[in-house]
Amino acid sequence: MTIEQQITQSIIAGIQSLYGNEVPAEQIQLQKTKKEFKGHLTLVVFPFLRISKKSPEITALEIGAYLQEHEPAVTGYNVIKGFLNLTIASICWIDLLNDIHSQPDFGIKQATAQAPLVMIEYSSPNTNKPLHLGHIRNNLLGFSLAEIMKANGYKVVKTNIVNDRGIHICKSMLAWEKWGNGETPESAGIKGDHLIGKYYVLFDQQYKQELKELEAGGLSKEEAEAKSSLMAEARGMLRKWEAGDEQTRSLWSAMNSWVYAGFDKTYKTMGVDFDKIYYESETYLEGKDEVLRGVKEGIFYERADASVWADLTKDGLDEKLLLRADGTSVYMTQDIGTAKLRFDDYPIDKMIYVVGNEQNYHFQVLSILLDKLGFAFGKGLVHFSYGMVELPEGKMKSREGTVVDADDLMDEMITTAREISQELGKLDEMTPEEAGDIPHIVGLGSLKYFILKVDPKKNMTFNPKESIDFNGNTGSFIQYTYARIRSVLRKANEQGIILKDVLPASIPISEKEENLIQLIAEFATVVKEAGTTYSPALICNYIYDLVKEYNQFYHAHSILREENVNLKDFRLVLSANVAKVVRSGMSLLGIEVPERM
Repeated sequence: MTIEQQITQSIIAGIQSLYGNEVPAEQIQLQKTKKEFKGHLTLVVFPFLRISKKSPEITALEIGAYLQEHEPAVTGYNVIKGFLNLTIASICWIDLLNDIHSQPDFGIKQATAQAPLVMIEYSSPNTNKPLHLGHIRNNLLGFSLAEIMKANGYKVVKTNIVNDRGIHICKSMLAWEKWGNGETPESAGIKGDHLIGKYYVLFDQQYKQELKELEAGGLSKEEAEAKSSLMAEARGMLRKWEAGDEQTRSLWSAMNSWVYAGFDKTYKTMGVDFDKIYYESETYLEGKDEVLRGVKEGIFYERADASVWADLTKDGLDEKLLLRADGTSVYMTQDIGTAKLRFDDYPIDKMIYVVGNEQNYHFQVLSILLDKLGFAFGKGLVHFSYGMVELPEGKMKSREGTVVDADDLMDEMITTAREISQELGKLDEMTPEEAGDIPHIVGLGSLKYFILKVDPKKNMTFNPKESIDFNGNTGSFIQYTYARIRSVLRKANEQGIILKDVLPASIPISEKEENLIQLIAEFATVVKEAGTTYSPALICNYIYDLVKEYNQFYHAHSILREENVNLKDFRLVLSANVAKVVRSGMSLLGIEVPERM
């Protein structure tokens, strides 16, 4: 039983005794006391005024007096208007720490055989360009969300849908065919995804030049686009691909293989993975069949030009294209097919799509269309919509080659971490192996934390220079605090001090130490809330508050030099459990913590 549950039961008994009424536990609102007031837990008494028929202050005073007399855990109280602030006995906090100390995975639930299955889709790259900064936010959010859902006792399948077909893919293929001269990743010494991205940019440059020349000849922009021979060739290539043309498919297969090899390296460096990868080239036909079934059943309709549409005006939306006049598919077609295949493959209880907020309308439509097609899972789809990530200089554009490449950014973060660590002397006493690992751990940890600490719903600006700072709300500050705790524990071990399994309840601890235990105990609640609200930012900001509180404790209290043996043991156990929660919390963000730093 938690302290909150124990106090809740006493409050229920107190209200029965004082006012002759029984209240349900759900009506008891206990929250952490604000820092500016004395106490640990605060009871909101306003719900009980109709029972007490007294003022908020009198009601709070009467309940407080009852608790101090009848509940051993309550050693004091004070009243601020309608709020009763309760001070909890030190023995309760030590008992709580003993309980946390006995649980290696405190705050983490393990999935049972009957646990619901959640599938989380993230990454969703196109095979015409390398991953960029926007993909980094997507991958980090998706991977972290998967870890958080696991920690809440769900079974999780991490999935990726690779957009490996369509006009954008054909643009890269056509540009390579025209101007590539047989170039390969090996001959160019370039990662495959980077090489293909180069040709995607080249196509756009050549296309713009062609439009410029056509417009100079007197055509309007629309007329020039319609007359573009380059775009006509790309569309022709797409039709050949969908018709199964052997030469087109062979080129497509070779170029995609280069990209996949490049993606794999990027994912490995980033520290994300997938349990199942779907490919649009394998799912779009399934979607096409479903759309054609929808036409036969009168769910969708065909226009005179043979294009297929869904009329969603009765749903408060507009008409949505599902198949083009030439029979080629659109993204919506592919997503219908992918959803069907996934639910055929897995007994999914919840499907979560991690996709930017520019696709809000798309997923609103997808949910409606799946429901109209008779799929029971249609209405239950969750679009984890997140804001865009920009640089201080503004937005990025793939076609113009102005994106921040994911590989380059991660390399830059690792290099910056190495330079700062050397400057601060943090690598001086390390082995060559440790000195090589730390910049990687700190650089990527700083990147991940900076991205994930922002509310997912909000747009954000990523500034690499701000993300690596050994002070402030950064990943490196948290990593450094963890390494500091591990250093203290190593020194204790060198002195022959063994961590106690159970601490005696009579240790005289300070208010700062009580507050730190209370904060450690909140981890389980934060993990649950992060899973309910799909917010890794809650984990980030909780860990930051915890290490900030620990550093204040560390500077105010002696640990290894403490003469009282019981108090020294207590502070070591307290430190070990802070480190345990920091490590668990950071792992939910996909962030490593170093033993030395």
